[in-house]
Amino acid sequence: MSGYVKPERLWLKAHPDYSEKWVQKIIADDPSVLGLGDLVLRDQERIQPRAGRLDLLLQDADRRRFEVELQLGATDEAHIIRTIEYWDIERKRYPQYDHCAVLVAEDVTSRFLSVISLFNGTIPFIALQMQALRIGSQITLVFTTVVNELVRGLIDEDEDAESEPTDRSYWEVRASKTTLHLADELLQIVHRIDASLQLKYNKFYIGLSKEGQPYNFVQFKPKKNWIILEAKLPQSDDLDTKIENAGIEALEYVKSWNRYRLKLLPADVASKKSALEELIRLAHDYRSG
Repeated sequence: MSGYVKPERLWLKAHPDYSEKWVQKIIADDPSVLGLGDLVLRDQERIQPRAGRLDLLLQDADRRRFEVELQLGATDEAHIIRTIEYWDIERKRYPQYDHCAVLVAEDVTSRFLSVISLFNGTIPFIALQMQALRIGSQITLVFTTVVNELVRGLIDEDEDAESEPTDRSYWEVRASKTTLHLADELLQIVHRIDASLQLKYNKFYIGLSKEGQPYNFVQFKPKKNWIILEAKLPQSDDLDTKIENAGIEALEYVKSWNRYRLKLLPADVASKKSALEELIRLAHDYRSG
């Protein structure tokens, strides 16, 4: 029967052998130790214009980026501000990604827990408390989430008020039978990619469902005389050119949702079917990862 070994807590800020660089390397070599999912390292000591260096830039499979600032010792105002500043710089430089600020410190004090919680509703922010533990001759790091990001409902997952279910007759009145038929034609294009998908009628848009669950890589908003096709894709010059060359009217690109909004007249769905299928297929592949 093995014996119990009580771990000894080490404070790295005052330790002569273990530095912030040491911690940074451990996380860089294996970002999963943070407990934030399956992350990969994108950069470390990333230079920020007129703002120093970002300790670590991590990314997950859903193209979400985490701006990580490390601090040995207790949290202070400077590190909280710096973490938010780096997050803000990166999200403005790379708006095609979702971004989350992450502060890692040995001691997240109750005072700063309160401060962080105040703006956690508007800034995606995670605070992790790091403990260095000595067990025998070995050192390990344990990361505990003490402030988690506020999870917001997403239209794509049918968690928003906009996704209140309706039916086809609701849309025939709200839009028209002609433009609702355009949604049927677009569904036929979708079926070339996945025949199991069906239209799902919601209060403010018509989405897709797969085996009864939302599957919204594209969604439709019929109007009286046309229909809006929204395709969830990262914006690129190549896609902008494809849409323009196909003669499709792009209303806007919504950066906050990574969506192209395209206006289609009744004649467009038939005459631009090849280009629409390509866009819809790209959106499907992007959702599938």
